[in-house]
Amino acid sequence: MSSPREPIFELIVVSEDAQGNPHIAPFGIRRRNHQVLIAPYRPSTSLDNLLQQGRATLNMTDDVRVFAGALTGHECWTLKRDNQAWVLDSALSYQTLKLQQVEDDELRPTLYFDVLESKTLSAFAGYNRAQNAVIELAVLVSRLHLLPIAQIKQEMQYLHNAISKTAGEREWQAWQWLAEKVAQSPESR
Repeated sequence: MSSPREPIFELIVVSEDAQGNPHIAPFGIRRRNHQVLIAPYRPSTSLDNLLQQGRATLNMTDDVRVFAGALTGHECWTLKRDNQAWVLDSALSYQTLKLQQVEDDELRPTLYFDVLESKTLSAFAGYNRAQNAVIELAVLVSRLHLLPIAQIKQEMQYLHNAISKTAGEREWQAWQWLAEKVAQSPESR
């Protein structure tokens, strides 16, 4: 039996460029010793922003359209400022982060952040199976350039069961955006 790994939590990271413009991206983050670890692939807008500005906001939302929209160009959110934080209107909670350390890597550096502030805005009722399926497909879509398209399509077929049985309107919309992105991938043609 292999040793347990740190769990990965799928959240929305809002970083900011030098002009103060927010950039929204879904990320799998880890937590270690009261710090948040974010490991963006190179090259990425998020990585550039995080290194240049040294701060971010983690947003926890149950609106999976934000995950799908950030990857497909369908902007389905509004943001507001709360001091240094960029907060989604659909956020259930958020944390403001400050960069403390960078573990450099050619492909995927690991950035260590301290949590400066945490706020809970609304109760989290839990994800339904369709929301989980959308988040899983969003992870696959974020790796279209890394994974074989046949593998992605096979996993999509399996995930579609949860969509067909438990999706509401928001989940169907998010699924459609992601499915279109997969279909438009050069490898799909």
